[in-house]
Amino acid sequence: MSGGVDSSVAALLLQEQGFDVVGLYMVNWEESGENGCCTAEADYEDVRRVCNRLGIPYYTVNFAQEYRDRVFRYFLQEYERGRTPNPDVLCNREIKFGPFRDYALSLGADSIATGHYCGIRHEDGLHYLCKAADANKDQTYFLNQVTQPQLANVLFPLASLTKPEVRAIAEKNGLSTAEKKDSTGICFIGERNFRKFLHGYLPAKPGEIRTLAGEKVGEHIGLMYYTLGQRRGLELGGRKGEAEGRWFVVKKDLANNVLYVSHGDESVLYTRSCTVSGINWIPAPPEEEEFSCKAKFRYRQPEQGVRVRRTGEDTAEILFDEPQRAVTPGQYAVLYAGDLCLGGGVID
Repeated sequence: MSGGVDSSVAALLLQEQGFDVVGLYMVNWEESGENGCCTAEADYEDVRRVCNRLGIPYYTVNFAQEYRDRVFRYFLQEYERGRTPNPDVLCNREIKFGPFRDYALSLGADSIATGHYCGIRHEDGLHYLCKAADANKDQTYFLNQVTQPQLANVLFPLASLTKPEVRAIAEKNGLSTAEKKDSTGICFIGERNFRKFLHGYLPAKPGEIRTLAGEKVGEHIGLMYYTLGQRRGLELGGRKGEAEGRWFVVKKDLANNVLYVSHGDESVLYTRSCTVSGINWIPAPPEEEEFSCKAKFRYRQPEQGVRVRRTGEDTAEILFDEPQRAVTPGQYAVLYAGDLCLGGGVID
């Protein structure tokens, strides 16, 4: 139970199906001071209201230390390497379907359930991750690293529902979270200024901004604050005699602390392939060394046609049917075949 409408309705639906439901609320981030963004107290109040409405017991479990060790540390390391990580993917493998699942099972639970928009099939000892009925909300992308043992005792009650249907069910049943706004972005940053947050943990090293031709056009405030394809926040003006167009990031040179940008022509951002490591295959590695499927390189992207060449147990080269814009190291390439999520890995 997160305190949001999705997990609230998931609990209600399970109760209606005859399950004996217990609400578990996780605290994953602790922060003191007036700038703390963590909405834990308000969220827990919503959990309390919903569980009381449903007449089910509810508990709090604190995984803040595990989160810092397993997710946040990795998040900082990736930014130090000049990459753009996705901590929400890691949180699912390392917390929600790790210590959280273990804790629930230790309480005597037969299964855990979450408010994720996705489906699951358990067949012959294998666990298949399926896309949700609501294509706009499908969250299989964020579950691409969850392993087979972790998926063994899992239920996803919202698999066949759309978001408007979930809100309608919450409203009809008098759940206080019916109109609650969806949480967005990285949970531990919330509504705060991202640069200011990161600066509190990593020292920034200002340096030069150059064009690919080597011409200096400005100063950057630290390579970690920029990502491939970024247009905003570069603070570079237009150029005399050049066609209209915006500046955007095309490359980061960590060794020399140089940010490379281009103006107007975005063709330099497009690539035809990428290498991927740390692939988690769902439910198992394919028999073929090379195969065609669909892929997403960021959450909101439509699926793209690709050819996958396996280069090792958990590594691959992915060749794109069409050139792709700003495929970013540190993000995840997630593979699909029909309604199945085949797993994914980190873009190197």
